[in-house]
Amino acid sequence: MQRVLVLNATYEPLSIISVQRAIILLLKEKAELVEAATEYLHAARTSLPVPLVIRLVYYVRIPHPVTLAPTRRSVALRDRYTCQYCGQAPGRGLLTIDHIIPRSRGGQTTWDNIVTACRACNMRKGDRTPEEAGMELRKRPGRPHYLAFLMLSEAGPRDVWGKYIYG
Repeated sequence: MQRVLVLNATYEPLSIISVQRAIILLLKEKAELVEAATEYLHAARTSLPVPLVIRLVYYVRIPHPVTLAPTRRSVALRDRYTCQYCGQAPGRGLLTIDHIIPRSRGGQTTWDNIVTACRACNMRKGDRTPEEAGMELRKRPGRPHYLAFLMLSEAGPRDVWGKYIYG
């Protein structure tokens, strides 16, 4: 069953809903179509493209931010299960968590200081910073949106959603 990503009026991810619910929101003009599939839904008098991403026309206030701890699984999900040094995707079991500033030098386990790395890159970097090891990060790590992780863990990543969820 296809699912649709719902964005707030500010393009922040809110939730994932069914195609049927998305069509209802579009027909009631409570949302607008942002991304659509190539397939169409046909009715007696109209045809609509299958929505992939919709945006609410009004802003929905989220009462309080929920924090997410940087666990092994959540860091791997944020980094899309790829090594942040060489770009390879060796698989979940072969990825390690690397502290950019090593813990032996006072580096903390925070969203800004940990990334996924393949074993070879982690061994090559060792107890040094990436600059000292002559390695470069592909993407600067940061704290992700909690809601985006809930949605991805529930529905699995879709290529078209990436630019809205990962920023």
